[in-house]
Amino acid sequence: QVQLVESGGGLVQTGGSLRLSCAFSGRNFHRYAIGWFRQAPGKAREFVSAISWSGGLTKYADSVQGRFTISRDNVKNTASLQMNSLKPEDTAVYYCAASPVREPTISLSEYEYWGQGTQVTVSS
Repeated sequence: QVQLVESGGGLVQTGGSLRLSCAFSGRNFHRYAIGWFRQAPGKAREFVSAISWSGGLTKYADSVQGRFTISRDNVKNTASLQMNSLKPEDTAVYYCAASPVREPTISLSEYEYWGQGTQVTVSS
């Protein structure tokens, strides 16, 4: 059984940084693409970033391109999202998710497992 646990959220001022981590438990972490999504109050869950099985391919939403960096460690079974130059509009609950698709995918429906989420709040 796959479980995902996010950590690293918190309150930060505009322009600050946070690093989110996603701990994977279960088998074959290296056979799952990992995605990060976020959901702000009253809004739909949206794609943020994703990384392929090997870590060689990544995708980013236009809104975070150049500010966020996704990475993974297939030995430690973890994935991370480094978030820099944070803006108030980045405020949301952030979720990591695992997909059996080899390449990074932006489609929520392709992710089979989800974490419980971690709150990120950016104050102005």
